[in-house]
Amino acid sequence: MAAMWTVKVVGLGVVALSLSLELLWWLHRRLRPGKPLNEVLFFPSEIACVEHIFTPSSPSSCLCSLPHGLETSFSRLLRHILSASTSLDLCIFAFSNMDLSRAVLALLSRGITIQVLSDKDYSAITGSQIGVLRKAGICVRCDKGSVHMHHKFAVVDDRLLITGSLNWTLNAVQSNMENILVTEEPDLVRPFIKEFNRLWALNDPARYRHSNGQKLEPLR
Repeated sequence: MAAMWTVKVVGLGVVALSLSLELLWWLHRRLRPGKPLNEVLFFPSEIACVEHIFTPSSPSSCLCSLPHGLETSFSRLLRHILSASTSLDLCIFAFSNMDLSRAVLALLSRGITIQVLSDKDYSAITGSQIGVLRKAGICVRCDKGSVHMHHKFAVVDDRLLITGSLNWTLNAVQSNMENILVTEEPDLVRPFIKEFNRLWALNDPARYRHSNGQKLEPLR
């Protein structure tokens, strides 16, 4: 009889230990901080329809001849941009890609705060979307320095950095060998936030005045 009780007690102890270990593992998985996102995208990207990204509720509504439903480097880039819930700070040298422009305008329609900084020369070329964004009501500033503003990065919600060699042009997306790094690593995101804020303040129109009604000069 005593031996039977010993077996039962040991059995219960094993069950309790097993449940305790499972509970500890569950708590560990629930309470540990999530791993920051790190993703590398390479271009040129496979050409595919991206309509399902803009209208996910009706993925089969597009009847174009391009492949549908493919996950590509470009579709991943669009998804990261559209993941914004509060803000998008964009610092871009050349911006003429209409799908990327559509993504930024989609954020505007959702009430996302958007700031765009671009190069003064390339913002005026034929096909540039900078004027389209400005006309839509997005706050746009052009770098007034003597050298090109050659940055190509975006910061989403002050938490997600998108940066690399890619200009936001159709040629870069579909024809060039390019790269993009997408990361939530705070030590990488923070310097880009600081650089954007520095350039944004540096190119505040309020810092400049007209000389002879034409040339802009910095206020001293």
